[in-house]
Amino acid sequence: MIESAASPPPRPTASPFPHRHLLGIAGLHPHEISWLLDEAEQWIGFNRLAAKHDDRLAGLTMINAFFENSTRTLLSFEIAGKRLGADVVNMAVAQSSVKKGETLIDTAVTLNAMHADVIVIRHDASGAVQLIADKVDCPVLNAGDGRHEHPTQALLDALTIRRRKGQIAGLTVAICGDVLHSRVARSNILLLTSLGADVRVVGPPTLLPAGIERMGVSRHVDFEAGLDGADVVMMLRLQRERMEGGFVPSPREYHALYGLTPERLSKAAPNALVMHPGPMNRGVEIASSVADDIDRSAITEQVEMGVAVRMACLDVLTRARRGIEGWA
Repeated sequence: MIESAASPPPRPTASPFPHRHLLGIAGLHPHEISWLLDEAEQWIGFNRLAAKHDDRLAGLTMINAFFENSTRTLLSFEIAGKRLGADVVNMAVAQSSVKKGETLIDTAVTLNAMHADVIVIRHDASGAVQLIADKVDCPVLNAGDGRHEHPTQALLDALTIRRRKGQIAGLTVAICGDVLHSRVARSNILLLTSLGADVRVVGPPTLLPAGIERMGVSRHVDFEAGLDGADVVMMLRLQRERMEGGFVPSPREYHALYGLTPERLSKAAPNALVMHPGPMNRGVEIASSVADDIDRSAITEQVEMGVAVRMACLDVLTRARRGIEGWA
């Protein structure tokens, strides 16, 4: 492990995060969420060093089992694991036995027999990650499962907001676009409301889940009204791969009605932060001039925070396996 002023401080001797897995934001207490964000803060400066390597996961095997396509999330987890010194294996699902008809449970049993120390899973079916977690002996991190959750995305979004705005409590956050199909939206709603934000969901009626108000948010189908005075504007892409039927008109018409343009952004608070989990559809849910606004857009910062958050999660969830005192 590197000994330098930029390295994170010594590990704690008590366990403020008593969870074996990270499968979702649901079930986490506000103080546990805040503690994870604090842990991630420690890695931001470290990741900006010319030489960034820490050996605390040396000798541990990390498997990235992505049953669904990903670029940002897979690369972010791989970088996080390697910077912590883990042996990182990316499972090539396209060439795996899953494509030959193997069940998900059999795949989980196979991975477990290889004695992995931590498994990161992305799957297109809601609940698939929980199923695998129930069958393995090591910690599991959910990198997105169907429409269910994407916890590390919500954590990195919260870290970005907290660093830019100083706090989350009391902020008005507008989550806009395809909320219906978005696990990112669900995890962010759970996290942001838990930490005291006023959350709005904004979009066409066909893309807002029925009864969404039960999650403690307000519902807006008028885009400009939903943006009014918002401190944070979080845009979501249209997830056409999850759509069956005519949820929206053409991309051009969608942009005309629900695309974030400079004119529409002016309805939000004067210093409103613009966010997007990626990948972006420029000219559909967001105009390039807004996405590239260096004063308002935090989109590239979100990517940076993602590596720090995933390093923190990998570190925390493997402490028991590494015999760290106080972690059962």
